[in-house]
Amino acid sequence: MRTLRLALAQINVTVGDLDGNTDKIIDYMDRARSLQADLVAFPELAVVGYPPEDLVFKPQFVNDNLERVHQITSASKDITAVFGFVDRDDGRLRNAAAVISDGRLVDVYHKMRLPNYGVFDEKRYFEPGARCPVYVVNGTPIGVNICEDIWVTEGPTKVQAAAGAEVIVNINGSPFCAGKRKDREAVLVPLATGNSVFVAYLNLVGGQDELVFDGASVVLDPSGEVTLQGSQFQEELIVVDLDLEAEFGPKPREPGPATEQDIGESKVITVSGQRTNSRRPMPPDHHPTTYDDVGEVYAALVLGTQDYVRKCGFQRVVIALSGGVDSSLVAAVAVDALGSDNVVGLAMPSRFSFEGSVLDARALAENLGIELRELPIEEPFAAYLSELEPHFRGTEWGIAEENLQSRIRGNLVMGLSNKFGWLVLTTGNKSEIATGYTTIYGDMAGGFAVIKDVPKTLVYKLSRYRNELGTTPVIPENVLTKPPSAELRPNQKDEDSLPPYDVLDAILKAYVEEDKTFGEILDLGFDEATLKRAISLVDQSEYKRRQSPPGIKITPRNFGRDRRMPIANRYRPF
Repeated sequence: MRTLRLALAQINVTVGDLDGNTDKIIDYMDRARSLQADLVAFPELAVVGYPPEDLVFKPQFVNDNLERVHQITSASKDITAVFGFVDRDDGRLRNAAAVISDGRLVDVYHKMRLPNYGVFDEKRYFEPGARCPVYVVNGTPIGVNICEDIWVTEGPTKVQAAAGAEVIVNINGSPFCAGKRKDREAVLVPLATGNSVFVAYLNLVGGQDELVFDGASVVLDPSGEVTLQGSQFQEELIVVDLDLEAEFGPKPREPGPATEQDIGESKVITVSGQRTNSRRPMPPDHHPTTYDDVGEVYAALVLGTQDYVRKCGFQRVVIALSGGVDSSLVAAVAVDALGSDNVVGLAMPSRFSFEGSVLDARALAENLGIELRELPIEEPFAAYLSELEPHFRGTEWGIAEENLQSRIRGNLVMGLSNKFGWLVLTTGNKSEIATGYTTIYGDMAGGFAVIKDVPKTLVYKLSRYRNELGTTPVIPENVLTKPPSAELRPNQKDEDSLPPYDVLDAILKAYVEEDKTFGEILDLGFDEATLKRAISLVDQSEYKRRQSPPGIKITPRNFGRDRRMPIANRYRPF
């Protein structure tokens, strides 16, 4: 029977860790060989990590990455592998896939479609390729392409299928956002069915700065049915036997009519001959770990936090615990990412803190098993007010006095960070970051903003999701039911300054993530004054956001890599 045993190495690599990434590729190549795989594939730019950004402008970095390609090639005895690296071709840099077999570098495929939108800047770094080869592995014609190449109908997949490819192996560094797995499969199914090919979509796993890569690799048969599903947010080697004879007959299919020449040149390259020896049975059935809509966001936050902390060289983190839902969620994520021994909570009550909030912070710390330190800020706050009294005399109490409290807390938490080498995790959510309902150099002070891209309404859903994971809730119920408050003045509530969060988040989704016009948003039924106020707050707060720490991207359009607005900007849409 004509089959192909395909292995997909869904691995977590680190940008710039050439030695560590190379060792991991070789290790997974050994695992695939032990399972007698014909071909093992690794993610896009696996040697250097994704995205390498301006590291590729360093000639030594590119040279060092090319040396690792030779090292990996030398380790490919008795197996064929495909992996991503940075190629230098006639002085031009290329996003490339090496095709190696039995110690030989057989060929190099250059990515043809270079994305230049959202978080992607590939045209800044790379030149596109112009070839769409088909590689014959164990008698099976296979098309190899990279990430964006498969997101277009008139692209390399069409050329390779027309040239006889029965399997398309697409290697990716595709960042996560909520619902992305479903979006990918919606693109892959018509490519598989329209070209009558198996499609193997291999994705990277792990966190890199603001991005999280969710894995979720998948293999589809020519009818568009899922043959193999990879786990989300988890390293693994997944292996499948593709029954080519059942789909295409006893012999490889013949090339069809030539396709449009401007898509790319195609030729057939023989990599390895037909396998004749019998194989060991496949490993037991694979049971992937996947999540529902809220669960996948929580898993992304955990992995993104874990990788940012570890890849940046930190061990412990410190979080200002107010007794509110935002800091409670961040603490829960941090514990799940790093373990309770590596998370420190810091409660800093003021004269305006509700007694229940301090009790809620203590209960949360006890439930999570983390250390909680208490540093009341009344004395430094009184000292600041005394020092500023001659300058503030004759003015009304207002935002300046409120924000002093937040800035004192920022100083204290950063002081502990400096003394003990702890990374500060900030607790502002997307709704607050969007509208400037944060204090610059206060609660914005820190190293990583875990929920920076999480709207407030989703914060509550994630908190309840986390409480359902264990045998007992970890976030106190009172935290989830009391009105949100910054507690910087008597009886303060968020809704004193902002629209209700369900209204605000719907406006932000339309304005920030969907770029709807003012009129289009107004037609959705929002009050005009409320809408103008929300949009004005977003536009006026750009200078704050530009000075905030990075945070995990979980929406289709985050502040930072996706949405890049000028700071000095007088345009208003109304």
